[in-house]
Amino acid sequence: MAVSLEFEMALGDPVAGIDEAGRGPLAGGVYAGAVSVPLLRAVELLSGEWSSVNDSKKLSEKRRTAIAEVIKATPGCTWAVASASPEEIDKLNILHATHLAMRRATDAVAAALGTDVERLHCLVDGLPVTTLPHAKNLVKGDAKSLLIAAASILAKTARDADCLRLERLYPGYGFARHKGYPTKEHLAALARLGPCPEHRRSFGPVMQMELDI
Repeated sequence: MAVSLEFEMALGDPVAGIDEAGRGPLAGGVYAGAVSVPLLRAVELLSGEWSSVNDSKKLSEKRRTAIAEVIKATPGCTWAVASASPEEIDKLNILHATHLAMRRATDAVAAALGTDVERLHCLVDGLPVTTLPHAKNLVKGDAKSLLIAAASILAKTARDADCLRLERLYPGYGFARHKGYPTKEHLAALARLGPCPEHRRSFGPVMQMELDI
């Protein structure tokens, strides 16, 4: 099933798609992307430069990176990526931190468009978002909506790029490979090295590791 503009058209301009990346990992921040394109322009993009835009999980890392650059460079596209830190995740819990990142990204897009976030029609992937009470949520929206799919790509590539930063700062954990997810390699590194400053202390495997130290 290809992404479409069905849901964007139902809401009308100005409309933005919002998605997150990084809820499940044990380390690093959670990221959110927000993407807005005028609908007439979006129709052109869907059959043109953005014809390969899809749910980020359905794209290879190399393909995601290339498409992300196309999205960012597209005339008429307003986009933002924001995050919530591991400290905010531990303080708020992962759900509320994710909603915070989504609100930050959406606020940035609204500001760039010169409008208030309350007047920006928002399509959010997944379940309702408390920080965006007027948004329409769309389950599996990253596989249905062009703008949510674009947002998913920007969020995922930003999150992956941050994992390369973690790899440089904290070698030995394998962040460049597992991207912070609780793989066997990551859990073995945690047992061997203990948590680094970017690990989420409120997540079970990290919490248990600290108790065992």
